[in-house]
Amino acid sequence: MEFLVPPLITVLPSIFAFLLFLYYIHRKSTTTPAANKRSPPEAGGAWPLIGHLRLLSGHEPTHKVLGALADKHGPIFTIRLGVHRALVVSDSEIAKECFTGSNDKVFSNRPKSRAVEHLSYNYANFGFSPYGPYWREMRKIATLELLSNHRLAMLSHVRESVVKESVKKAYEIWVKKGSCLVEIKRWFDEITLKLTVRIIAGNGRKEVDESYLEAFREFSELMGVFTAADAIPFLRRLDLGGYENEMKKTAKKLDDMLQGWLDEHKQRKTSETAEAKKDFMNVMLEILDGGTNEALNFDADTINKATCLGLTLGGTDTTTTTLTWAVASLLNNPQALKNAQEELQIHIGEQRQVEESDIKNLVYIQAIVKETLRLYPPAQLLPPRENTEDCIIGGHHIPSDTRLFVNLWKIHRDPQVWPKPLEFRPERFLTTHKDVDLKGKHLT
Repeated sequence: MEFLVPPLITVLPSIFAFLLFLYYIHRKSTTTPAANKRSPPEAGGAWPLIGHLRLLSGHEPTHKVLGALADKHGPIFTIRLGVHRALVVSDSEIAKECFTGSNDKVFSNRPKSRAVEHLSYNYANFGFSPYGPYWREMRKIATLELLSNHRLAMLSHVRESVVKESVKKAYEIWVKKGSCLVEIKRWFDEITLKLTVRIIAGNGRKEVDESYLEAFREFSELMGVFTAADAIPFLRRLDLGGYENEMKKTAKKLDDMLQGWLDEHKQRKTSETAEAKKDFMNVMLEILDGGTNEALNFDADTINKATCLGLTLGGTDTTTTTLTWAVASLLNNPQALKNAQEELQIHIGEQRQVEESDIKNLVYIQAIVKETLRLYPPAQLLPPRENTEDCIIGGHHIPSDTRLFVNLWKIHRDPQVWPKPLEFRPERFLTTHKDVDLKGKHLT
């Protein structure tokens, strides 16, 4: 404080008191429910201005902290993230209520964040863009053009070739060095990123530069950062922790890389074969036709890069996490590993490798994947939503602009739904829970 100029020292207490007064007025205006409207309980331990951030800033993972609060306050409660109200849901039926009926549209919006602004081309990545015409149009393009069954079938040879190359590379290392340690998560990380890059930018990219790997890792980590400015907007200019500066640097790296790929596609667009035109970046070029959609405030290049970057995020880290936990679970459960090996022996044998067409016959291995996703969902908390108008959830009145967090980790361990929920038991998806729909169609 001794470095502040005297006038500022004099007025600083008054400024702080004024901010507390504004905060009090804000709290009164946003937390006083209308008459006869029941609000969900608010977790204890909130501090003025910062709310419950203190509880979420320790070493314990956020989903576990919120799970413990659910044990105390029930399956639906609220917390405060700085100036923002947040609803935490830890029950499958209440979660279903959030995403069905009229509430589906009410909670279609995504809250703004510094990470999405800097790393996703100022919300051009439709996975994080506000609900509206742009989001609807890009979702339609992704569903019908990029991720359709037909498109994915056309790219099956890319997936198979990447897996075979990676297995061959691991085998060659073993032959050369004998026994050697393999960091399985990093190995899966390289496989999934290489696969995603080929699908997005073309099968001609046989190798992925280490700098690309590092940039995507930074991207995945920074996308999950909740900055001080996200909680208390007027702190933005301070960039506490330097996170926004790191986000800008990573965004620059990724943009240089994506722009390079896009420029290559434009240069060889006229001479490419039909086979080469299957990658996502070319599909987007054809759809957008190099024009500018002024109504949506994004040029064609930005939309292309943002969409490809979003698909990369959705297809790499999540897959790596699931595969790593699946292997770890099998190693810790020898009987499940033995059952999987026996199923492979029956349907595949030792004379060939597994192909995608075999998956429908490998029911036990499918159950392993489902049980892995139950115990270790790639996103323990669903990406936050924000309601655009007042609504009723679980019999409680939820004011507009409330952020929604669904704790999948807690829901998937509910003993009322999953007997012995902490045990790794793939068999449950072949018996008691064989009719569980993992694609969400039961929500419609």
